[in-house]
Amino acid sequence: MLMENKKKPTLWTKNFTILSLGTVVSTLGNAVAGFAISLIVLDYTGSTLLYAVFAVVYNLPKVIMPFLAGPYLDRFSRAKMIYTLDFISSGLYLAIFVILRLNLFNYAVFLALCLIIGSIDGIYQVAYDSLYPMLITPGFSTKAYSVSSMIYPLASVMVLAAAWCYEHVGLNILFLFNAATFLIAAAFETQIKVDESQIKPVGEAYNISKYVSDFKEGVRYIKAEKGLMAIAAYFTIVMFSDYGASTLALPFFKSTPGLGVKMYTYVMGCAVIGRVVGGLGLYKHRFKPSNKFNIALSVYLVTNALAGILFYSPIYAMCAIMFITGLLGVTSYNIRISATQSYVPNDMRGRFTGVFQMLTTLGGSLGSLITGAVAEFWPMKEINLGLYLIAFISVFFTIYLRRNDVKKIYCMDVDASMQR
Repeated sequence: MLMENKKKPTLWTKNFTILSLGTVVSTLGNAVAGFAISLIVLDYTGSTLLYAVFAVVYNLPKVIMPFLAGPYLDRFSRAKMIYTLDFISSGLYLAIFVILRLNLFNYAVFLALCLIIGSIDGIYQVAYDSLYPMLITPGFSTKAYSVSSMIYPLASVMVLAAAWCYEHVGLNILFLFNAATFLIAAAFETQIKVDESQIKPVGEAYNISKYVSDFKEGVRYIKAEKGLMAIAAYFTIVMFSDYGASTLALPFFKSTPGLGVKMYTYVMGCAVIGRVVGGLGLYKHRFKPSNKFNIALSVYLVTNALAGILFYSPIYAMCAIMFITGLLGVTSYNIRISATQSYVPNDMRGRFTGVFQMLTTLGGSLGSLITGAVAEFWPMKEINLGLYLIAFISVFFTIYLRRNDVKKIYCMDVDASMQR
């Protein structure tokens, strides 16, 4: 008797593999490029003011573009947007390589290129987050997002590689490498084949009137969803605290006897290790849906409490704290993004993701700016404690008080609803 061969379901389908590898290239490439371009600007201008302006210009479109891109990505192909952006990135990095090779550096030109790269980065993330759930094999969502969560720690490692290149072989070669890898990634991404159900026929050409209508529809949906609003509010406040603390970290280590830049590298490296270990653990372990809200609530309280006492701790305790917060941070990310991306209907994902990213990026930018100003006249230990006290208290007002609305999202069976 002949038995029918049944193919065992797997997370690593052709579509998922291509998108994951393409995102590794995009994330690592942009991290390296951002670091490298910043160094180049500082070397050529010798001005911290022009360097600061450059950093603001790079981050500004990451606040605006996700918000503006959402309605478009809820009507047209996200897969096409992803590979188009990677083709453009390849061309931009090749142009930067040629400019540097010919010693034609111009601050205004680099500022314009930086604005474009920041815009691409902002739009890409919305397209990626919105498309990603559609490429996950049912039953594998926790594993899929554990893979996604491990991509970003690798960016920190690549920045260290870029620093080595700066010291030994120069930065030009990095941009040529980026141009080649983005081109290859984009070519593979054209082979992603998925039924993008959000694509709607628009009749005549898509115009500003249709765009505004889609935009307003998205705003009405998000305002009506109290659980989503609560989650977005909490993470906006957390980004305010996290970015503010990041602004303090290096100056604190440099100015504290017995610490220094070397210890800063070790301590922050523990967070990267924690995220990788946490991601690997979640790849093998699946939370019961009914436990997710309580796990998330506990993680929010513990990570904020630990981060608040970081600067008061001895060096070994600092390493332990950063390892734990990195590990728990992956858990928080996995629960939050898998739940929200499966809860939000596919034809609204772009708009929700765009609003979420705009709010959290804005919160982080304000945190850096305000913290930098306050640190001029206030002890950094106390500022860091204050930042995370704000985040700790906000858990009660945003997540706990809206627990019934948030539970509806966090405690759903994401694998049963991911494909809708």
